[in-house]
Amino acid sequence: MYQSHFREQSFSISQNGLWLLDQLKQTKKTTIPLSDLNRIEKQFQWIAQQSQWGSHDLPTLTTMTRTAWHLYHHLTMQMLSNSQHMPQKASTTDPTSVDMPALTSETTPVVRKPVPIGEHRLPPLPYPYNALEPYIDEKTMHLHHDIHHRAYVKGLNQAEIALAHARQKRDYSYISYWENQLAFNGAGNYLHTLFWNVMNPNGGGEPTGELQQDIESYFGSISAMKDQFSSAAEKVEGSGWAILTWNASARHLEISSVEKHQNGTQWNAIPILPLDVWEHAYYLKYNNRRGDYISAWWNVVSWPYVARRLKQAQCIKLTS
Repeated sequence: MYQSHFREQSFSISQNGLWLLDQLKQTKKTTIPLSDLNRIEKQFQWIAQQSQWGSHDLPTLTTMTRTAWHLYHHLTMQMLSNSQHMPQKASTTDPTSVDMPALTSETTPVVRKPVPIGEHRLPPLPYPYNALEPYIDEKTMHLHHDIHHRAYVKGLNQAEIALAHARQKRDYSYISYWENQLAFNGAGNYLHTLFWNVMNPNGGGEPTGELQQDIESYFGSISAMKDQFSSAAEKVEGSGWAILTWNASARHLEISSVEKHQNGTQWNAIPILPLDVWEHAYYLKYNNRRGDYISAWWNVVSWPYVARRLKQAQCIKLTS
């Protein structure tokens, strides 16, 4: 019980830390060198992976989390300094002086530890429920995250446990039902977890750097990609998603219109930027005006997060 609670706290710290790093990189108002920000980012990413998937090295995770907690407070002070327009001056706490475990191949395993059967957990939001207002309201975020996403996690765990029992008993009478439940709830949990992270309160604007280049290379321009994405989202029949994906075989970005998330994705397509257009994602605020919701949503897209995810996806090499 203690380990489970500790991992949830570690994950929450890492997500808040990554969000703060995104803000500092966007504003470019920080006394912390970019090289140090990138190093801190790797540490937060490691903590997020280990805490979400179950760390086999709790002593290291404990040490890393304790250090991350101090770094989180240091980054918070940087953000407060920016928001209050205080003169920038050297910090009395240099993050590079903190006793930080080295990020070696021994502390950052390439392969994540599998989630035990039936032990998926609802990830906390990486920001307060009202943080995305006025574009997405607090009541919708509570409903969407606490009720709908939680239901996917519960359904995924139930399906995994039921299939494990079926294997033990060699009784596959309900195999079709439970396999469908596994696909439906597993895809729902995966896409929603990504959906929360591709948004942040200070999002919006335009992508830059390599992400901008990759988008322009395939779509011609940022506006062309946004137009196609918005149109795909608005024309989803019933409930579903619009998703910017990285095709690991063709090695370029694509846009998918997904009406049944459990079977609507293309093989080798890795979701990079998903938009939920199920009615529960917007109906309380926008009613049937899906187009207004889509237009507003661009104001909270976290392009630094999208860029980071794309870079990770591009590391995947497929062989024929």
